[in-house]
Amino acid sequence: MERELALELVRVTEAAALASAQWMGRGDKISADDAATTAMRTMFDSVSMDGVVVIGEGEMDEAPMLYIGEKLGNKAGPAVDIAVDPLEGTSIVSKGHNNGVAVIAAAERGALLHAPDMYMDKVAVGKNAKGLISIDDPIERTIDIVARANNKRVRDLTVIIQERDRHQEIIDRVIEKGARIKLFGDGDIAAAIATCLPQTGVDLFIGTGGAPEGVITAAAVKSLGGDMQARLAPQNEAEITRCHDMGIENPSELLTLNDLVKSDDAIFACTGVTEGELLNGVKFLGGDLAETDSIVMRAKTMTVRYVKAHHHLNLKPHLKTNEE
Repeated sequence: MERELALELVRVTEAAALASAQWMGRGDKISADDAATTAMRTMFDSVSMDGVVVIGEGEMDEAPMLYIGEKLGNKAGPAVDIAVDPLEGTSIVSKGHNNGVAVIAAAERGALLHAPDMYMDKVAVGKNAKGLISIDDPIERTIDIVARANNKRVRDLTVIIQERDRHQEIIDRVIEKGARIKLFGDGDIAAAIATCLPQTGVDLFIGTGGAPEGVITAAAVKSLGGDMQARLAPQNEAEITRCHDMGIENPSELLTLNDLVKSDDAIFACTGVTEGELLNGVKFLGGDLAETDSIVMRAKTMTVRYVKAHHHLNLKPHLKTNEE
C-alpha cells in the first residue's frame, strides 16, 4: 500500500468526527451515528484506492452505506480491505462521555479477518509483553507476566476493563491479586490501544466486546508493536452458523494478532470525537472553526503520526450538521 493512503484515511476519520461531534451531548445517538456514517462515506469517494468493506455497518439490506462488500475509493490506488466504525460509541457521544472515536483500519486485500458481528474475548498488551501472553491463562498469571515485562510491581499495574456485569468476576480477581483496575463504559478500541502507549499508564486490556472492533484494534496493536489474542464467543446456534457462513470453521479457535490481521502492511486511522484515553475530542473554537485530534499508524514501518488540525466548517459542505 502507498504510504500516502494513511494520510488520506485520516481525512476520512476527521470528517466523520466533525460531523458526529455536532451531536455530542444532545441525547440523539441515531443522528450522531448517521452524521458520522454519511460524512465518512462521502469522503471515501476521493481516496486513491480500490477498497472493499469487510467490516462495516452491516449487510447490504441492513445498512444504506458502508455495508459489507461495498466498494470504496476512486479505484486509482491499491486493492485493500477496509474495516470501519464511523462512530465507536454512539451512546458515548450522545451523552457526552469519554472515548468516542471515528476509526478505520485498512490492509492488503484478504488480510483482515472477516469477523461476524458478535462477541469476542480479547486480551491486549504493549510491546514489552509481546509473545508472552495467552488468552487461556488465568488473569492472575497474566498480571504477573505483564508486571515483570513492564518492570512494575503488581500493585502498580493497571488493568483496563469494560464496566459490565459479565466482567465482574475478572474485576474482583484483579483487585484480589492486588493490581489496579481502570473501568470504562463504552468504546473498547481506544481502551485496548492504550496498553501500547506508555503515556496512558495502562498495562493490560482484557474482556469481552465486539468482534469487528477487535479486528480494527488489532491493526493498531500491530502497528504499535504490541500483542493481542482473541476468541470468538458466539451466544447461540445462529451465531455459530454465521461464523461458518463467513468461512470460520472453528469459532472457538484461538486467534493471534496475525490471524486478525494477516499482513504486516496495515494502516489504522482514528480521530477523537470526545475526550478519551487515546485522543482529545473535537473542540469547537468559535465561529466556524473546529479542532480535531487524530492518530494514524502503519504496521509496515511502525510509524505513528499525531495529527492536530483546524477546520473551517463553512468550507466543508459535505458535513451533515444538526442545523439541517
